[in-house]
Amino acid sequence: MTFQEFADGFRRFDYNNPDFENMGSWPLGIKLVMLLLLASAIVFGFYWFAIKDSYAELERDTAREPNLKQEYQSKAFRVANLDSFKAQLAEMEESFGALLNQLPDETEMPGLLDDISTTGTQSGLEIDRITPNSDVVREFYIETPIAIQVRGTYHEMGTFVSAMSAIPRIVTLHDFSMNASSNRQGGGNTSADQESPLSMTINARTYRYNPGGAQ
Repeated sequence: MTFQEFADGFRRFDYNNPDFENMGSWPLGIKLVMLLLLASAIVFGFYWFAIKDSYAELERDTAREPNLKQEYQSKAFRVANLDSFKAQLAEMEESFGALLNQLPDETEMPGLLDDISTTGTQSGLEIDRITPNSDVVREFYIETPIAIQVRGTYHEMGTFVSAMSAIPRIVTLHDFSMNASSNRQGGGNTSADQESPLSMTINARTYRYNPGGAQ
């Protein structure tokens, strides 16, 4: 077939009334055009219905790749250090249990007050008062303020404050107030001043676990 015959087929074809029932008689050029159109339609349909969504999913997964890599690295690190984390958790639980044991419950408060009184007496102080005040409820614990007033020398008070740390319960000391006793005489000698009678007020705080605090 010459090019002229191929072109004449396009001119002779009845575009207004194509005979679809006898497509075999169509000119070769028209057949080729229809074949190309059909192939293009098949390719476009395959892309639209089968590939387009896969491309969109691929783009989403590609965008997630950096976060997934970071998550994988984090999980791999945790897995590699799992035994170490377990050991740390066991140590924390043991420390937490030890701290809880140092928190007195309500029934142990009289014994704690006796310990404070004994510590003061053994330090050489005279105890004026040791008075528990109203509880202060915190999120995970209950705080009990204790007003302490004692009399003695500067060194005796230092001994008392230091010895308080040896009490087998958690007791913290706050708001020290120290005044000279009314019978103090003279001044100017620092060594003598330290041995003169003083009156000291301390606000102590002890703690106990609040079992309803985490609810």
